[in-house]
Amino acid sequence: MSSLENSEDIYSSVKDYYGKVLTSSKDLKTSACTAAAAPHSIVRKAIESVPKAVNDKFYGCGNPIPLGIKGKDILDLGSGSGRDCYVASSLVGPEGSVTGIDMTDEQLQIARDSIGDFEKTLGYSPKLKFVTGYIEELQKAGIEPSTIDVCISNCVINLSPDKKLVLAGVHQALRTGGELYFSDMYADARLPESVRKNDVLIGEGLGGALYVKDFEQIAKEIGFAHPRVLSISPIAINDKEIQNLVGNTRYYSITYRLFKTDEHETTNQAGFAATYLGTIEGHEDRYELDIDNVFDKGVSAPVNRTTAAILSSSWLSGFFAVEETPNSANGLAALPSSAKTLINHLRRLEQQNSSTSGGCCSTGGAQGGCC
Repeated sequence: MSSLENSEDIYSSVKDYYGKVLTSSKDLKTSACTAAAAPHSIVRKAIESVPKAVNDKFYGCGNPIPLGIKGKDILDLGSGSGRDCYVASSLVGPEGSVTGIDMTDEQLQIARDSIGDFEKTLGYSPKLKFVTGYIEELQKAGIEPSTIDVCISNCVINLSPDKKLVLAGVHQALRTGGELYFSDMYADARLPESVRKNDVLIGEGLGGALYVKDFEQIAKEIGFAHPRVLSISPIAINDKEIQNLVGNTRYYSITYRLFKTDEHETTNQAGFAATYLGTIEGHEDRYELDIDNVFDKGVSAPVNRTTAAILSSSWLSGFFAVEETPNSANGLAALPSSAKTLINHLRRLEQQNSSTSGGCCSTGGAQGGCC
């Protein structure tokens, strides 16, 4: 296995790996680029309408497509064959738009060639397009600032040689109140150079996986609100050679939510309460903002100041009623759990289960699978 010395080598390696080496998701050497949990029934129905050629070249590691996006403008980073773009296009309807950006010509060709068949299935012409470019250079690819409501990405940002530049570009492209809703691979420790520069490990996403603490710090430095973990599950490495290369490092598929919102303006004495209105199709009874914040329809729940800002000023604002309360302690409530805290919890569960049953681990509230 060869080593990579610079960004151009990384780009070339990723293009070759996803454009020429992999013929389908069956060629992957880990469980990383396969969905961590079954998608919502609405998403599954949308997937059924996606052309077969597009589905066959899907290499995602999660389900980073939120419900309730009708009429919204969506951007997919590293859209590949376009599977998630096609699904999102079904969900936004004729009034919304979806743009996919990718640097791999073979993948883009599949995505573009299938639009005609998709139009026939939908019964209308969707505002769906695919542009050639790098996810580090969104403006060069024609993605203008403050034009996107929700940016999605599925197991791609880890492939970038400059993740901070990617996140900064997304922050610029999002409208105020917009969100980066994405699944990706992360490590429970900083990776050695031998792992970070290995071409196969980079192609599989393992070589470029950030340490979770580093990622969350970068996101906050750029200006996103406190990162929200929606789901987390361990990644199984099936290839013995790769197992030897990564050593004791453990990898996780995490779905994060990063919101572009300001801190809620209020008096120093105010607290906050939020009530979910039950108006998102598919989430009529309950809505999960993140692992720590789950709202039942019609039930007022205390939230901290950052959560109040998200629910009152982001694209989700129409689905919630947020009010100030006399209890100032609510506004100062603890922030959502960090991924590192959740990983430690998962590892404790793994140890408990291995000592009692020796079988698959149960991850409780965090979505997971077999250890």
